[in-house]
Amino acid sequence: MTIDDPDARAEVEAAFAAYERALVANDVAALDRFFLPSESVIRYGATENLYGYEAIKSFRAARSPHGLARKLEKTRVVAYGRDCAIAATLFRRDNAPGKIGRQMQTWIRFPEGWRIVAAHVSLIEEPAS
Repeated sequence: MTIDDPDARAEVEAAFAAYERALVANDVAALDRFFLPSESVIRYGATENLYGYEAIKSFRAARSPHGLARKLEKTRVVAYGRDCAIAATLFRRDNAPGKIGRQMQTWIRFPEGWRIVAAHVSLIEEPAS
């Protein structure tokens, strides 16, 4: 298996960037398209545990569009073979001083394109320098 195939990594980096644009713009329809439409998909959020595509869609539809802007740090995408990749990033929001967010996504290539099959978002106190 090739680790960090440059073509697969570039494809997921582009998908991750598009996901980020949709997230901060609260483009719910676009966000829904990034997740595999399956009951096997899981998203652990900062305050919620979502099992299945329909639960994720319902969360997105009900979420407030305010305060979604954020700054990313240390974003990293690593491909495992041609059809699997992990994206990880840290993020900060002006409305959450003293906190740092962490986000990880597992992306799998399907015939219709790259889709998120598992995601985790959490907030922690800013670590001491």
